[in-house]
Amino acid sequence: MPTAIEEAVQLPKLSNEEIARYSRHLILPEVGMEGQQKLKAAKVLCVGTGGLGAPLALYLTAAGIGTIGLVDFDVVDESNLQRQVIHSQSTVGMLKVDSAEQMLKGLNKNVNIVKHNTMLTSANALEIFKDYDVIADGTDNFQTRYLVNDACVLTGKPNAYGSIFRFEGQASVFATEEGPCYRCLYPEPPPPGLVPSCAEGGVLGILPGLVGVIQATEVIKLILGIGEPLVGRLLLVDALGMNFRTLKLRKNPNCPACGTHEIKELIDYDQFCGIEKPTSVGPLEVSRDKAVSDAPVVDGIPQITVEDLKRKLDAKENVFVLDVREPHEYPIANLGAPLIPVGTIESRIGEIAEHKNDEVIVHCRSGARSQKAALALKAAGFTNVSNLTGGILAWAEKIDPTMPKY
Repeated sequence: MPTAIEEAVQLPKLSNEEIARYSRHLILPEVGMEGQQKLKAAKVLCVGTGGLGAPLALYLTAAGIGTIGLVDFDVVDESNLQRQVIHSQSTVGMLKVDSAEQMLKGLNKNVNIVKHNTMLTSANALEIFKDYDVIADGTDNFQTRYLVNDACVLTGKPNAYGSIFRFEGQASVFATEEGPCYRCLYPEPPPPGLVPSCAEGGVLGILPGLVGVIQATEVIKLILGIGEPLVGRLLLVDALGMNFRTLKLRKNPNCPACGTHEIKELIDYDQFCGIEKPTSVGPLEVSRDKAVSDAPVVDGIPQITVEDLKRKLDAKENVFVLDVREPHEYPIANLGAPLIPVGTIESRIGEIAEHKNDEVIVHCRSGARSQKAALALKAAGFTNVSNLTGGILAWAEKIDPTMPKY
């Protein structure tokens, strides 16, 4: 396989300090002086500086990649530190790209860090990607994965892909000329809400380290043109069983991205993935004498704020609050509401049938699972169901600061 920088006219020289630093690479015949020079000449874009992006960027920096681009618009939160080892206690509250740069520069002063403190969108992806040799996808949502894939196909950049959830991960190399792309594996995104995010479902903190290092390995192999990259293969990682399986992938000749090339420009990926933006049917600030019908509505479900729930509870209004998180989450923080996990809601409708005509307010951790549960209750004949916007996290943030956030 040709290297990602094979067209470089002249490879950069290594200083004596760099030769000493990379000596363990230089004595590998598969790398050698020329290979290390290729690494120094390479430009790699890390999309995301979170769980996957952290080990990915750290090991690429240590390996001597000359230019590393970082795309992220988030700030460091204390909950990130369980897995995002590129950040630290001292950088909580900082922009992630600034925090990551601080760590990477401390590891290798020779690396050039290019910060893209922005959300990756259809409007900027092609412009950002064009300056890099390899794109490493460390994102955590489907709309951005399809965006990264399509932008890689359109710009001809290989995509070192990784994803994680709970105790399992995946890795592959997509969008090479001879191999499949992400759309060949997943032609259509799953229905919204079907696959929980790591924020909802959790992730073993060590797992992104495993998968992120695999991604970094693939990036280096692509640049050096050595070994067998994960082109046409999907690596499945099971951390609990410590099992690694490889599935063969074929390029789909009918793929609209890399097959028929029907996709000639980037699209609205929120729309493609069925992500609807909330539409307001009334003022966002609901006054005390307004009905819940003035709240924002998503898919026919009114979205109620924690402030309004607090007001209703204080006024002892006839409202039934339902917690649809998992049992192991309840001891962490709760509102004292009955608990029926969202996955069992349809089979346990009978337990709350008496509230069919009451005002029911459903909550989870952040509002995603409770929206799904509210839709199920509405389909079962409940006439007045609302979803608590922001879930118990919003309650801890705005109503009870003594409540732990997780």
